[in-house]
Amino acid sequence: MASVVGLLEERELAARERVEGLREEADRVLAALAEAERDWQEWLIARQRVGEVLSAPQPREAGPAAGPEPAREPLAPEPVTVPDAPAEVPTPRAARAGSIVPVWRPALSTDALAADYQQILSLLAERRADGQDVMTCQEIAAALGLAAVPASVEGVRSKMKRLADRGWTVEPSPGRFTLAAGPACGS
Repeated sequence: MASVVGLLEERELAARERVEGLREEADRVLAALAEAERDWQEWLIARQRVGEVLSAPQPREAGPAAGPEPAREPLAPEPVTVPDAPAEVPTPRAARAGSIVPVWRPALSTDALAADYQQILSLLAERRADGQDVMTCQEIAAALGLAAVPASVEGVRSKMKRLADRGWTVEPSPGRFTLAAGPACGS
């Protein structure tokens, strides 16, 4: 007969594997969503530009007395597509609020994170430099200037858990966080 602890460990392992699979699927879906949003924004900009061009008064025949051409707004550079690049791994760009937290890897800088995550990591780096390596979510919320209410602390906690799950931070003891070895090295 199997032991109770053994049965519990089997179920825990199965649950963890399911969570990891779902997390990978969520990352894939969020990356696809980000790409679709970028595509949508490009079409929106194109439609707005065409609307501007069509609604502008038609210039008279350009001749020697027509005057200087009006100044144009510079266009953003076209995104470069690499044909041999894997479709699963999008090139990280500067993140915006609400974007996903990528899994940390040596070539990835904190610029790939949204501003609030960057603030948290810089705060942890400053504290590490001051010799105060580990911080609680309440301490992080206070240092970020957030109100000392449960909602703010819970928001910081969820961000810290997400950073820890993705390898940016570690949780040496429950509720206490510090920078992971890789991100602390300045990448």
